[in-house]
Amino acid sequence: MKTYYVYILCSSRNGTLYIGVTSDIVKRIYEHKNNLVEGFTKKYSVHCLVWYEMHQTPEAAIQREKQIKKWKRAWKLRLIEENNPAWKDLYDNLLEKSGFPPSRE
Repeated sequence: MKTYYVYILCSSRNGTLYIGVTSDIVKRIYEHKNNLVEGFTKKYSVHCLVWYEMHQTPEAAIQREKQIKKWKRAWKLRLIEENNPAWKDLYDNLLEKSGFPPSRE
């Protein structure tokens, strides 16, 4: 069964936020981190994965992404703080869970 992800990237603690959805989070975050994605994250250097959640269907993930995008900034910051108070980049942890070696950044 395929898993779908909603994720939040930031430029720095309390910095610029980006909310996205994907079915391959390891690949997608790699693309963001290496500026392979033209647009917002490349332009504003938004590369740090600070929050994500899994969904069983693409519809559920897209609905959640749209919901979070409509939230006030303070609510988004609280969501990150509740799950990742240090604003640690979760990408290496995600790589390890996926069976990949940690990145060399």
